[in-house]
Amino acid sequence: MKTHDDARAAFHAWEAAKPTDLFSADAFFQAVLRHHLGAAGLAAEAPALAAFGQACAGPLDALARETNRDEHLPALRRWDAHGRRTEAVVFHPGYDVLGEAVYATGVMARYATPGHETAQLAVAYLFGQLGEAGHLCPLACTAGLIKILQHAATPEVAARCLPGLLRTDRNHPAHLHGAQFLTEVQGGSDVGANACVARPGPDGAWLISGEKWFCSVIDADLYLMTARPEGAPAGTRGLGAFVVPRVRPDGTPNGVYVRRLKYKLGTRSMASGEADFVDALAWPVALDGGFKAVVEIVLNTSRLYNAVASCGMLRRAQIEATTYAAHRRAFGQPIDQFPLVRQSLDRLRIEAEAAVAGTFALARLADGLALGTAAPHHGALYRLVVNMNKYWTSYQGTSMCREAIEVLGGNGAIEDFSVLPRLLRDAIVCEQWEGTHNVLCAQVLKDLHRYQLHTALFTHADAALAAAAHSPHAPAVAARVAEDRRQVAALLALPADAASLAIRPLVTRLAQSWQALCLLELAADGVASPALADRLAG
Repeated sequence: MKTHDDARAAFHAWEAAKPTDLFSADAFFQAVLRHHLGAAGLAAEAPALAAFGQACAGPLDALARETNRDEHLPALRRWDAHGRRTEAVVFHPGYDVLGEAVYATGVMARYATPGHETAQLAVAYLFGQLGEAGHLCPLACTAGLIKILQHAATPEVAARCLPGLLRTDRNHPAHLHGAQFLTEVQGGSDVGANACVARPGPDGAWLISGEKWFCSVIDADLYLMTARPEGAPAGTRGLGAFVVPRVRPDGTPNGVYVRRLKYKLGTRSMASGEADFVDALAWPVALDGGFKAVVEIVLNTSRLYNAVASCGMLRRAQIEATTYAAHRRAFGQPIDQFPLVRQSLDRLRIEAEAAVAGTFALARLADGLALGTAAPHHGALYRLVVNMNKYWTSYQGTSMCREAIEVLGGNGAIEDFSVLPRLLRDAIVCEQWEGTHNVLCAQVLKDLHRYQLHTALFTHADAALAAAAHSPHAPAVAARVAEDRRQVAALLALPADAASLAIRPLVTRLAQSWQALCLLELAADGVASPALADRLAG
């Protein structure tokens, strides 16, 4: 008869069975990196990734758990001991330790030169296995800020901001990290309704006044903001992009006043808030076409990071459920021997590997665009797939976290029993940030009509099929792509309202087809995954 002690010993065995190095234990991910970086490239990155994988499996995981406890969440402290206004956000000490560890990898510093994003996002993928952990959102925001400064700002503004953003020592006073504030209470996704106003200030600077409704990383040193210069047209066309320091050189608030911190479902150890801006000193980044630059550079970067975060959470959910099921016993046998549990574990593996294959192929595409080595159609391909991929990986992230919780049964709902409840909360936030599912699908529909972006997808598909013609899977992938062409043509012939209702199922299909193409490419390179057969059966 099973005793209490036996059951608790099984729990200890489950904990001991989990990887002590999240990188070295992930053979599929290593194979994906080898495919995209080459054997020499992987060999160059592997030691640092293994060291970080060990930290994520051990001390950083413990810190992420601690900083997400209710009593350790960030707090707003508006005044110092002498009654001076500071608008400071106070964190648990472990928060800074986590941040120092992830920035020390060079994940932001390597943006100083283009073409490293695949390797940089490998760091984010490992860190994402802790959930958002308070720092994945700041990483995405900082990356987007670095890129828009590099591509759109004047040399003077870039020189003022970039050195601090590219530092590896996060806790040094000269280090800077970023945030992006677009949302206003009346607008939400309707950014054209934004009402923050910018007017010329001293020495070429601007002064911004208004309010922002959802300000994640409210503690950031630099905010990328949209505001409408006085006299500019209505709608998104009239919005400019500015960078706003949180504090002035003397340490006082730069006209930034935090109304409150958001009381959120997930990503709780990272501070989000609402803020009023009263003549906040700002430097222009893109006065003309500011919103276009924000979408194409900043939001698309965040959407890629969001997908990587979902990949990390998918992988961690797979680890938690698979190791648990191997050690938890019921009715005289480990529960992974039951067919329904086995089916759940298979689904977790399939979705984790499909998401990694599709997302890191997209990252490699981004590297090619940054280096100028991409094919002519790759810009259009990236614009289409970054939206589809963010939608589908975030949707599956939530679904598979629930699946993993189901494997753990009642234990899966206990906050300090496993990471899964926190992963689920963070995964739901990944669904909502950087465009809800409806917003992303509507954007895809617009891009199919206006820019015919599906032609780039099918050009890519044809090339991938030709390169993998020897694969036994190629005919099935080709048949799927042929059906994709038929469905896209049929949708584009529909009236507007009918097309709006039909676009989400089509985006789901095309996102899975992208994954199938990426998995086919990997299979042709000798990297097998059951996810390919699953995508072809869907």
